[in-house]
Amino acid sequence: MMLENLQIRPGIATDLPRLMAMDHSCMSEYVWQLDFQKDAEQAAAVFRQVRLPREVRVPYPRRTDTLADLWPHQPGLVAALPSGPAGYVRMWEQASAGTVWVTDLVVAPSLRRQGLGSRLMRAAQDWASARGARRIILEMQSKNYPAICLAQSLGYDFCGYNDQYYATQDVTLFFGRALK
Repeated sequence: MMLENLQIRPGIATDLPRLMAMDHSCMSEYVWQLDFQKDAEQAAAVFRQVRLPREVRVPYPRRTDTLADLWPHQPGLVAALPSGPAGYVRMWEQASAGTVWVTDLVVAPSLRRQGLGSRLMRAAQDWASARGARRIILEMQSKNYPAICLAQSLGYDFCGYNDQYYATQDVTLFFGRALK
């Protein structure tokens, strides 16, 4: 397996050009479609999984050229191979709530579906636990079906959404889990 020499470590400044140049988009065949109903007495939001007519490329909801500016304030962990960075996870800690938010989880396209995203998320969970966090939340676009599947496979449960969270106005889903 190509990932046997993988090291997950804190990111450093020299990683940033490779991380920013990485293809952050994903391919998706499904979307979680939001159906919102409201009347005078109640409001209901329901998500349903919808198969798209064809696989689509889902652009990343953030500008990757700002990563170098954000990294000092919201650092992350890098999955590094001898050839260089292969992916990263970026988190921020909401200490007062005992929660760590995973804002970015990116794996180089040639290394996807090999367990690297899972390994990065487990490293993020360890990072959060070491800081005394009680909960971890992973955010993603409702169009990012691979990330939704990853979250569910790691025991994360759907815990909310925001329909205007990203500048792209894409619906954002939040999946969370308790930490031990």
